Amino acid sequence: MDLLLLLFALPVATIILASVLETLLHSPIKVAAIFFAIYLIVAFSAFDATFLIYVIVYTIIAFITAVITRLILRLINDNCDDDDNTITTNSATINTVNTTVNTQNIDNDNNSPCGCNTRYRRF
Repeated sequence: MDLLLLLFALPVATIILASVLETLLHSPIKVAAIFFAIYLIVAFSAFDATFLIYVIVYTIIAFITAVITRLILRLINDNCDDDDNTITTNSATINTVNTTVNTQNIDNDNNSPCGCNTRYRRF
């Protein structure tokens, strides 16, 4: 097994894919379980038993990456909610909420007054 593959390519791929899966699944434990299952299958089908150590390490990396991604997305959503529908310029507060919007066409889960896409679930 190539050392560059074990120490660089697989960890980087794990970090990138764990971040993407976390944004889709919203559960660090599920992300880590998926990576554990995939690497376990790869360990027994393509490599020898020494790869099991790497399976555990890559699973921990996937879990940590998913938790960090979850925290970052939570911070982004919290900052988005702090805007409170107002813009302050030159001591004048302008209300940005349009009260004549047809409420039947509003999807409260996907629209945000600050312009952010808040599809990421609250914790």
